[in-house]
Amino acid sequence: MVIAAIGSILGSSAALAQVPPSQLRAGNLARMKAEQLNGGLSNYATARCMHRSGGGPCMVNASANGYRFNIPGGPPGWQPLGQQPTLETELLISPDGNAVKQVIYNGSPR
Repeated sequence: MVIAAIGSILGSSAALAQVPPSQLRAGNLARMKAEQLNGGLSNYATARCMHRSGGGPCMVNASANGYRFNIPGGPPGWQPLGQQPTLETELLISPDGNAVKQVIYNGSPR
């Protein structure tokens, strides 16, 4: 009964279970790398998608080469205020989710 209640409270527990642990690590690492590249949390915030399990829709490709993320970002509060992103960061994270393999792009939105 308690497990059923927890499942109904979480709502998306089945979706969370489908994200591999390596993708969870990759999403967290990608978010932290984007924050570091763009001046830290006092200057920069990633899009909401990077706060979803495994990077949500910001994780644009998973292959034998790793996880590729395309991360919109901007000054703190940009997204809740309805503003457009001012930065775009594209990263390739290792297949195990433990290392940044490549900073593909970091600059103005393309």
